[in-house]
Parts: sequence; structure tokens; C-alpha cells
Amino acid sequence: MMRRWLILFLLMAGAAGVGAWMLAKGTSGTPEPPQSIDLAEGEELYQEYCASCHGSDLEGQAGWRSAGEDGILPAPPHDETGHTWHHPDSVLFDYTKLGGKKTLAKQGVDFQSGMPGFGDELTDAQIWNILAFIKSTWPDRQREVQAARSEAE
Repeated sequence: MMRRWLILFLLMAGAAGVGAWMLAKGTSGTPEPPQSIDLAEGEELYQEYCASCHGSDLEGQAGWRSAGEDGILPAPPHDETGHTWHHPDSVLFDYTKLGGKKTLAKQGVDFQSGMPGFGDELTDAQIWNILAFIKSTWPDRQREVQAARSEAE
């Protein structure tokens, strides 16, 4: 029982840290999306780099809301059932380029994340294409909410 409360506390602390980071982050340091997006390339790169964890249909890993024994959350879905659409573009880009742990560490948040960084393997344009592909699968409501959060930055 105590372990369950500890995990819940750590998850809540991590979520609070992400929220604080999002407020403090702004757009500094995150490159702007390119003028043209290649959804076909984004889908191909998603399948190559992301699907092994986040699922070929963006469904994520089972039990993604609960940390495993190692304290790391499984990969969340990137479809409308997950929380990806809750984050502005800058957060999504930085998580993809730098990885979860490094992105949050830059903001003083110590959070165990299973998300690796792909900045050494993918160009900025390729990362934006992957994100555009993911967003293209969302229903209108999720796209609108996510776009408004990105615009607010």
C-alpha cells in the first residue's frame, strides 16, 4: 500500500514538474516548424523510430499510466486517448529531440523517463514531420486544443 502511494506521489510530482516546465519554457530554444511538412515521411519515420514503443497504430504500451517496477512509465499512446495532445509543440519537439529525462533536467526537474532522445539520429525537420503525422491522426477537437496550447506559447 505504501509503495502504491509513493508511486502515485512521484507521478504527481513529475506531472507538476512538467506543468511548471511548460509554463517556464516558452519557445526559446525550440526551432520553428519548417514551412512545408511531409506527412508521408513523418509516418515512415514514426514507424521506424517510434512504433516499437508507442505502437504502430499510436496505441502506446499497456498500463502506460502506471510506472513499472523500475519506476518508469510505459510509452503512452499518441492517439487521441493519450496525453500527447495536451502538450504544446515545443514540449513535443524537445521530448523527441532530447529525450524526457534530459528535457526535464534542463528545467531542474529530476524525472525518470523511458523516452530516449533522437536528436543524433533525426534532423529537426524530420522530428517536425513525425509530430505532424501524429497530429494528423487526431480528431478535430484534440488538434484544436493542442494548436491553441502551442499558439499560447
